[in-house]
Amino acid sequence: MIPFSPPHIDQKIIDEVIDTLKSGWITTGPKTYRFEQELARYCGNSHTVCVSSATAGLELVLRWFGVGPGDEVIVPAYTYCATANVVLHCGARPVMVDVNLGDFNISVEAVRKALTRKTKVIIPVDVGGWPCDYDELYRLVQEHRDFVPSSPVQEKLGRILILADAAHSFGARDKGKKAGTLADISVFSFHAVKNLTTAEGGAIAFNLPPAFDAEELYHYFHVFSLHGQTKDALAKTNGEWRYDVMEAGYKANMTDLQASIGLVELSRYESDILPRRRQIVHAYIEALQSFPWAEIPPVETATRQSSFHLFLLRIKNITEPMRDELIRSMRQKGVAVNVHFQPLPLLSAYSRLGYRIDDYPVAYHHYEREISLPVYYTLTDEQVHTVCDALIASVKELLPA
Repeated sequence: MIPFSPPHIDQKIIDEVIDTLKSGWITTGPKTYRFEQELARYCGNSHTVCVSSATAGLELVLRWFGVGPGDEVIVPAYTYCATANVVLHCGARPVMVDVNLGDFNISVEAVRKALTRKTKVIIPVDVGGWPCDYDELYRLVQEHRDFVPSSPVQEKLGRILILADAAHSFGARDKGKKAGTLADISVFSFHAVKNLTTAEGGAIAFNLPPAFDAEELYHYFHVFSLHGQTKDALAKTNGEWRYDVMEAGYKANMTDLQASIGLVELSRYESDILPRRRQIVHAYIEALQSFPWAEIPPVETATRQSSFHLFLLRIKNITEPMRDELIRSMRQKGVAVNVHFQPLPLLSAYSRLGYRIDDYPVAYHHYEREISLPVYYTLTDEQVHTVCDALIASVKELLPA
């Protein structure tokens, strides 16, 4: 069986983790801080804070920005539940909008229609690693004259915050800039199945206007992500044990065990991991683009490049039950595939709140025809051919000429 997305663990990673274990420093420490610096250097933003997950990072940012009851946060209907869950955790209302016809990303025009005086944040999602149209989103929030700040931070920004759910897009680019510098704040995921993994974990990349002190923000989020405590364990090693708790913060710090994995992966990300994923994606395109039933996702243009996290293929002229039968057929042929994602209104937690999938026809039309093919570093060329052969044969069985 060709798996869908096994983690990439080799001897270099094992050795680095062993080195961390032997160092005696397994919680947040020197390697986490080094990983943060190298992440910021890679992306080109000023400061990055590592956290326990992308979900934690998104919620920390919303709470820092003062999002709460009575506020609205615009999210795409086509995303993983974490994007909207964090809005509910803050007591605010997720305002769902539909996505583009040509890709899986949030529709700027739908965002425009959803803006109100209560809108505080827009969370675009780079689905599959394909960057959203951030230039248009910035143009939209700068033109919006009905922003009503309800916290000092909101007043300082003076407009709606663009908070990128960049869980899929580490390494993606648009107009010469990398993810991490495309939005005001971007949050990455380093979950086990992501391009760059730390087993679990994430990072908050800051790219706010000059009015915000990036160094101050960096220190604030370190405190905020560790119960609001002014000193972590590393800071106490100099003998000054006394600390204060500035506010009721959260437990969302990354550990050196996690960072040690990330440091190895980051060191070879641009030269090895990303090129291999690009090769696999383009091999799929080459093998499938001539078939009239294959709707190929955008992955690269003259100005924009995906992180090649997912290959979200849509099959023309099929229904949701037919798509599910296609997945079963491929599994019988020894190939595991997946679906990204069930639109939020299809999930019980959101349908109970009154969200209806009929209000998001593009999202549903994408979803009912979508399958994600395996893309991971250790996938061989022979396995890529096997995946394509299984897909072509399964579609032929499903849609006989």
